Amino acid sequence: MSSKRTFAPRRSALAAVAAVAALSVTATACGPEENPENDPKPSSSASADGGSRDLGLPKDLPFTVDDLKRWKEGEWDNWEPDGWLGDAKDFINPIIEDLWDRDRMNDAEEPEREVDEDEIDGTPDGDGEGSSEDEGVTDPTPPVVQAVEVETPYTEKAPAHGKVFMDTPKGQMVCSATVVQDPANPGTSNLVATAGHCVHGGKDKGWFRNVIFVPGFNHNGLAAEELESAPREDVLPHGIWWAAEAATTDHWRNTGAERGGAGAQQDFAVLKVSPEEESTTASLEETVGDAVKVNFSLPKVSTLPEMTVRGYPAAPPYDGSTMYGCTGAPGRLTIDTAQPTMYRAGCTMTGGSSGGGWLAPGPDGEDELYSVTSIGPITATWLAGPRLGAEAKAVFDSLSK
Repeated sequence: MSSKRTFAPRRSALAAVAAVAALSVTATACGPEENPENDPKPSSSASADGGSRDLGLPKDLPFTVDDLKRWKEGEWDNWEPDGWLGDAKDFINPIIEDLWDRDRMNDAEEPEREVDEDEIDGTPDGDGEGSSEDEGVTDPTPPVVQAVEVETPYTEKAPAHGKVFMDTPKGQMVCSATVVQDPANPGTSNLVATAGHCVHGGKDKGWFRNVIFVPGFNHNGLAAEELESAPREDVLPHGIWWAAEAATTDHWRNTGAERGGAGAQQDFAVLKVSPEEESTTASLEETVGDAVKVNFSLPKVSTLPEMTVRGYPAAPPYDGSTMYGCTGAPGRLTIDTAQPTMYRAGCTMTGGSSGGGWLAPGPDGEDELYSVTSIGPITATWLAGPRLGAEAKAVFDSLSK
């Protein structure tokens, strides 16, 4: 996997309109486009960072006509929902200051990721030929575990967790996510782990727009009605971080569906983020004070006696304002026997918790991230997430550099 050329991340609404007008003229005045067949194939990983923050124009000149066209056609404010998603081949996500105000965040809805029981495959004895005892296995439905509110302030008790907001053809949507360690930049990570369906539409679709991460959202656990008038620092204790780059698995891109279990066993994504505030010079990890190591070793479920799932459930009876968690023993769930078996755990969290981290102590006793929430039943009695192996690591490595 490789990344696209980086583009200017910041522009005001006026500058954006002027820039697009200029680009329209430039693109049509240039010579023939390069053959797209000769372009790199980084569709599972794409970039939207770099460049001048003052003028809002691409930094590296000259650049190809294809690059220019991608930037121009990326849109960022008023696209047509019926057409743009299928054409969003590249992740183009310039920073738009003050776009994500409180009203926009309040309007964000949770993705629908309910799976039907008849989509579940596998047997207690397993019918796959994987390298572990878990492949092709589906355990009995786990006992229901009631989600409980995470202790406040989140900035101290769960500092690595937060919310992801994005624009989709259905409007604003919301997920959950976790700050993760970047081996290429120890102590200064700008990487965030979430679900693939929180950044990309899946089969025959494309990348979402205006994707941001809000670490520690509502860190004091205020009620939804209190958030409307709460000081900014209570709602956004570490500000807003825009996704400069995004990567997800080819399996999610090629098979993922809006609802149900298709693509769920590789439903994983990584974001590389940049702060909206120009004055912010510290990395995300330095800003929040924490980052979780990602474990890609596909450990046997039997070696994980307990896992903790965190997220911001937004579908009833929850409203998305508060972080919740569930802790219990994971089981195994198979949707597709050709893919690694998923983790499944009893939990009553609903939509909006998608992308939230699944944590368990690693060999050194420190919490590590083993999965992210992908699916659950309409009854909201359990959640499931992919076991992270080679495919997920390739996604991660494409942005760890």
